[in-house]
Amino acid sequence: MKHEVIFLGKTKDSFISAGITEYTSRLKHYTQFAIRVIKEKKTGRADLVLEGRQLLEAVPAGWLVVALDSRGKQYTSEQFAEQISGWEQHGRKGVCYLIGGPTGISPEVINRADLCLSLSKMTFTHDMVRMLLVEQVYRAYTIKAGEKYHK
Repeated sequence: MKHEVIFLGKTKDSFISAGITEYTSRLKHYTQFAIRVIKEKKTGRADLVLEGRQLLEAVPAGWLVVALDSRGKQYTSEQFAEQISGWEQHGRKGVCYLIGGPTGISPEVINRADLCLSLSKMTFTHDMVRMLLVEQVYRAYTIKAGEKYHK
């Protein structure tokens, strides 16, 4: 199964970009994984509807959509690994993780999502969510492989 994280605009902090690059590199040992950065269309203000459409248009046909949202379902790392295993066992082609901008994610994306996922009850910057998500996907695969990274 393929995984792709899609978000708008570049990651601003170099230490977060380095973390994303590190975990993306590690994931290639377990699964096909990619990051897709969509160029933001500047309208002069945050436009959740436009951002949501840009994200949804980037999703390949037939792929699962996971929207990152603070109101979404929370999993332990082990439960998330089980969720990924379930998708794989059901023959899912791929999963796209959609991350909104600083003002959140559009209701259109939430309504289209097969799963709304929250990484924590705490608030993180959208840039940090990018890195945390990639790390959690990596952690899920190490759990599935029975490796000790997740301990």
